[in-house]
Amino acid sequence: MKKKIGALLTVLLMLLSFIPAKAQGAEKDAIYERIQQSGELVVGLSADYAPYEFHADVDGKDKIVGFDVSIAEKIAKDMGVKLKIEELGFDALLGALKTGKIDLVISGMSITEERLKEVDFSDPYFVVQQNVLVRKGDKDKYKTTEDFKGLAVGAQKQTTQEDLIKNEMTGAEPTSLQKVPDLVNNLLNKKVEAVVLEQPVAEAYVQQSDNVEIAPVKFEQGEKVTAIAMSKNTPELKKHVNASIKTINDKDLLKGYQKEANELMFQGEQSFLQKYGPYYLNGAKYTILLAFVGVLFGLIFGSLLALMKLSKSKLLKALAVIYIEYVRGTPLLVQIFIVYFGTGVIGLDLSKLLAGCIAVSLNSAAYVAEIVRAGINAVNKGQMEAARSLGMNQKEAMRYIVFPQAIKNILPALGNEFVTIIKESSVVSVIGVSELIFQTGVVQGASFKPFLPYVLVSLIYFVLTFCISRLLGLVERRMGLND
Repeated sequence: MKKKIGALLTVLLMLLSFIPAKAQGAEKDAIYERIQQSGELVVGLSADYAPYEFHADVDGKDKIVGFDVSIAEKIAKDMGVKLKIEELGFDALLGALKTGKIDLVISGMSITEERLKEVDFSDPYFVVQQNVLVRKGDKDKYKTTEDFKGLAVGAQKQTTQEDLIKNEMTGAEPTSLQKVPDLVNNLLNKKVEAVVLEQPVAEAYVQQSDNVEIAPVKFEQGEKVTAIAMSKNTPELKKHVNASIKTINDKDLLKGYQKEANELMFQGEQSFLQKYGPYYLNGAKYTILLAFVGVLFGLIFGSLLALMKLSKSKLLKALAVIYIEYVRGTPLLVQIFIVYFGTGVIGLDLSKLLAGCIAVSLNSAAYVAEIVRAGINAVNKGQMEAARSLGMNQKEAMRYIVFPQAIKNILPALGNEFVTIIKESSVVSVIGVSELIFQTGVVQGASFKPFLPYVLVSLIYFVLTFCISRLLGLVERRMGLND
């Protein structure tokens, strides 16, 4: 499913390109004026890319740090506004910028022709070479780009590294994933033979792990120019950003920012659970919240859809069928993007959590509608006829006779839907909702341990689903549903 994210975002950006210029902030410096009026600069990044940006414990509190964050702080300070960090998946950053969710992207992003068609870039603030990370002992096996012919080589999706594999590693089989820790995990587990990374990132993994090393492979186009992405037609904002970058370059501030980031990468001696346990607890909280909200509002809306589908009105029945078939026939991932980015296009500024809750609820409603409809149909039709013969109208018969019996049929399936949503809600991590999978990615990026975080999160999911299943079983026995 992750492999579809880039394609979906590309389609979304193409659709956004047809939005009238005014909606995209084409007025003279509309974005800069908004920043000044709100007193807040919103910067988007993907905090799983140390030392550029990553999570670290600072004075006992979790904080996003890295030299990209230091640059963002410098720009905000020079503009006289506060900095607000919006954490998203790397694939979602340009979509968030295009829809006005963020003002700038500062996330180790390079300038490419494709990106220049959609957004504008500042002056470069960093120039780096690309390295090839291999397993320990393989350094001497790979000396040129031609040595990877017929071999799988990993790179982060929609990046310069991905293009280098396709263009310069002739015959190599590119493996593109969203997160760098997942790539390193693939390398260590021999799913790929190498991973192309930027020099600071590759050196960080070598410093942290004895199982990897950097191969002496050189690329013809291996020099990457890193800059800050912003919306088009924002000359005033671009002028202020470039002024801050000039100061950083003239005073050589980036070396200091890098030093601070490197120190935070390898801080303190704590056990893994002591250091990263709070991340999992926070993620579990959001996962349970998403599941609860999804099932609650899914039940409300789904019941309405079920009644519409059972009604004698052809119009109501058609509307319910269209909605249910559309939602069940499209991936939850697409629905999340539509809610989060689409609402921004029409002027609604939804938070990531609210957008995630709405998308999960709308998705759940389609499935719950069929559960409710099946539960109602399972009640003997003679019950309705008996109620009507006693003088009840259809509404009263449904409320007092049919629905109470249908609940017994609905509850077990509804419990299964709750368990399913706990697992499927992990998809909202792509827009930056801090549920379990998102927090696992954070732990991966901060700890440089690609495998252990997923082992722990699998155990947490098991505990959650097992406990909920047992609780639902208890409720069913209390209601006599197993008799």
